Amino acid sequence: MRAVQLSRLEGPEGLELVDLPVPAADGRLVIEVHAAGVGFPDLLMTRGRYQFRPEPPFVPGVEMAGIVHAAPDGSPFRPGDRVVSWAALGGWAEYAVASPATSFAIAPDMSFAEATSLVNYQSAYFGLVDRGAARAGETVLVHGAAGGVGSAAVDIARALGLTVIAVAQGEEKLHIARDLGAVHGLEADSEWLSAVKEITGGRGVDLVFDPVGGDRFLDSVRALATDGRLLVVGFAGGSIPEIKVNRLLLKNASVVGVAWGEYARHDLEMPQRIGRQLQDLWEARKITPKVGRTFPLEQAAGALREIEERRAVGKIALIVRE
Repeated sequence: MRAVQLSRLEGPEGLELVDLPVPAADGRLVIEVHAAGVGFPDLLMTRGRYQFRPEPPFVPGVEMAGIVHAAPDGSPFRPGDRVVSWAALGGWAEYAVASPATSFAIAPDMSFAEATSLVNYQSAYFGLVDRGAARAGETVLVHGAAGGVGSAAVDIARALGLTVIAVAQGEEKLHIARDLGAVHGLEADSEWLSAVKEITGGRGVDLVFDPVGGDRFLDSVRALATDGRLLVVGFAGGSIPEIKVNRLLLKNASVVGVAWGEYARHDLEMPQRIGRQLQDLWEARKITPKVGRTFPLEQAAGALREIEERRAVGKIALIVRE
């Protein structure tokens, strides 16, 4: 089978197209991959900077969508089922393996490229609802609002009845966020904190959804209302911020970690539960996954550069089979 393999921990430059055997099932689903997601964790992994640090050579790709080729006894899936799956590695290939516990069904009218965004949607839903206890009528500030997980957060928050303030880099990305349902769009390089205070009448926001981190983190804390929750989703900004916790004390505020993949290792029912919620939202036409650029499998390096150079809008996907 064709696969993209990382031979050196050099980011996109370390990738090469190779021919490999179809992976052994070993009690997992074997998936005929049609599309694979590309995200910030993939970029970090190709440079050895992610919390999971496999030694090369390995096939990257944690998100894959396709058709079940083989399934173990007792699995809820059967050959021919359309699924999207999350795995530690292996998605950038014509066949991949994944646990039935971190796989969920794709609606018949959803494309495989759209389906690659559903792991981001799982993370966003898990963050907003499970970890953030979001309630209809609240206000949420979303950083990186046009990226893969940020755009998913905007879409889900709007579907759940929250008012969304989007922060993104450039008018094109803000346009995407507004199309997904953001009521307000603020430039990341602007005085966005002052704008948030003005929009909320000085009160602040109930939630901050932050996959960016970096030097905007402190202002995100300042943007919280009393009893606000700051959801730490990732560090696409490159640095892991620190905070003096007296700022939380004075506001009765919370900083909450959001690591969907890690949680899924301990709660095997969670991905299926959230998958059903997302299926309901899709069937009601309340969510619209945003697919940005797509690349053929052999251009995986170009897809990673889209992430690295911060040009990504929506979900970036590799098309493995037409």
